[in-house]
Amino acid sequence: MAYWLMKSEPDELSIEALARLGQTRWDGVRNYQARNFLRTMSLGDEFFFYHSSCPEPGIAGIARITAAAYPDLTALDPESHYFDAKATADKNPWSAVDVEHVRTFGRVVQLGYLKQQAALAELPLVQKGSRLSVMPVTAEQWDAIRALVS
Repeated sequence: MAYWLMKSEPDELSIEALARLGQTRWDGVRNYQARNFLRTMSLGDEFFFYHSSCPEPGIAGIARITAAAYPDLTALDPESHYFDAKATADKNPWSAVDVEHVRTFGRVVQLGYLKQQAALAELPLVQKGSRLSVMPVTAEQWDAIRALVS
């Protein structure tokens, strides 16, 4: 099993909304490196659900991959915020995965606090200039973050 961190703006999809839904599609990723990470995910992989672009950015919980990458149909929908005019049904460069809720943390583990943890110094999230919405997390980093909320 691999571990990941995936970002979502809470007004788009929050951990609480995922908990209510139980399962949903994770789509709208429009960065090639982040998309490539989506494509390497396997069933059962878990990820930290990160709330971004909000008053309290940070890790809000854990979710799991329930369907491997498939074409992101929002790229073909002119009404979608994630529409890509260059994408076609035959040549859609974007991918989505299905996810399910695992756990909502009692409190958001804030970005500033994560940056203070020596064990997370190599985590792309805490490095200057890192803006990826999907990134790998090592087993050691996963355990270090889990220890912060246990």
